Amino acid sequence: MTRIIADISVSIDGFVTGPNVSLTNGMGDGGMALHSWAFGDDPDDQRMLTEGMDRSGAVMMGRNLFDIIDGPDGWSDEVGYGAEEVGRPPFLVLTSSRPDSLRLKELDWTFATAGLADAIETARELAGEKDVVLMGGGQIIRTAVEAGLVDVLVLHLAPVILGSGTPLFTGGTPRTFIQKDVVATPNATHLVYEAR
Repeated sequence: MTRIIADISVSIDGFVTGPNVSLTNGMGDGGMALHSWAFGDDPDDQRMLTEGMDRSGAVMMGRNLFDIIDGPDGWSDEVGYGAEEVGRPPFLVLTSSRPDSLRLKELDWTFATAGLADAIETARELAGEKDVVLMGGGQIIRTAVEAGLVDVLVLHLAPVILGSGTPLFTGGTPRTFIQKDVVATPNATHLVYEAR
């Protein structure tokens, strides 16, 4: 069965962006440091990145993240989810309303407006035999974890303290996971947990 995998980079102090996020500052002040592992040449970091891309049958995100990605300073052929393979896998956006226009028209976008559970079922259909990856932002991952909809939680713990920004978890429903893997590199500690 298709698994729902929440996969996100996070700071030591629990933030998935720095402060002052905007359309032109999508990761917030200092937030790009969370993803330096993905742009380096460490073989273990690159293996984690490749494995994540390979398992992605569909990628799901919230509307705030979509607006940044599709904005003028968002994804390009050089930067994005599987940049050299832009257009695959299909992307699903959880939103209350469809955008008026798209900049990244070459990508396969689906906009889900009937809530999180319905969006996840649509993403499962899009994923086929592969997994659905919840790439963020923090709110969609937090909500899916709290609702018990996440099968696997992958955290890329960056050796950075941001001090403020978008927290990954705040309060909410307690959940227990089983640690399945830990890969430590100079750029991140990659943590893989399965839901109980």
